[in-house]
Amino acid sequence: QVQLAESGGGLVQPGGSLRLSCAASGDTPCISAMGWYRLPPGKERELVARMSTSDSTEIIYADSVKGRFTISRDDAKNTVYLEMNSLTPEDTAVYYCHAPYGNKCYGWEYEYWGQGTQVTVST
Repeated sequence: QVQLAESGGGLVQPGGSLRLSCAASGDTPCISAMGWYRLPPGKERELVARMSTSDSTEIIYADSVKGRFTISRDDAKNTVYLEMNSLTPEDTAVYYCHAPYGNKCYGWEYEYWGQGTQVTVST
């Protein structure tokens, strides 16, 4: 099993920056990727960024955040970060840490989610 603990959300003005953190604990070697999804108000959940745990160069970004957001990880801390710059009101959402688990070790996959952290971009 895996537990995900998120932190770092909050209220920021347009053009500002925030950094989200997601610390994984438990059977972390069997996590195949870690990333972030977001749920904007009145919209569907969307992938923001994702990084493979096997290859740190294997990264996916949503087109809407390319050039503004950066995903990174600290393997020693089993933590993934999302650095968000040049934030706009359209980035307002609940951000969820996501970790697909199991396929790397057992051949099946289960998706773990964090509890979600609110990011609000507003004046």
